[in-house]
Amino acid sequence: MAKIFIIDDDPDIVNLLKMSFENRYHEVAFAHNGNEGLKVIGEFNPDIVVLDVMMERKDEGFDVARALKNDQKYKNIPILMLTGIKNDLGFDFKKEAGDIRWLPVDAYIDKSEDLELIVSKAEELLS
Repeated sequence: MAKIFIIDDDPDIVNLLKMSFENRYHEVAFAHNGNEGLKVIGEFNPDIVVLDVMMERKDEGFDVARALKNDQKYKNIPILMLTGIKNDLGFDFKKEAGDIRWLPVDAYIDKSEDLELIVSKAEELLS
């Protein structure tokens, strides 16, 4: 059982992911924006973070990813960036995922992907 922390402002996405991960016996916590996520992460101590890009600001997820990867306490926690930015703005950041300065995430999946693929990718990053 892993501890999965979801940071996303879309309550429907949060609920779908929460149910999917809990059905696989994972413990789940969530935050609805980056500031809340950065405050709560230390209390939950997750094994992985599933992070949205566009929340209160269009680039909020990028800032959260950089803050986590630049913090000694959290830098080794895998980040799965989950976003609809490709559909909303036409950007595709898959090639940049992993760039420690710009987009320091371990994987990037579009929200339009199948939910099972998202859950499987998170579990892959955990192994």
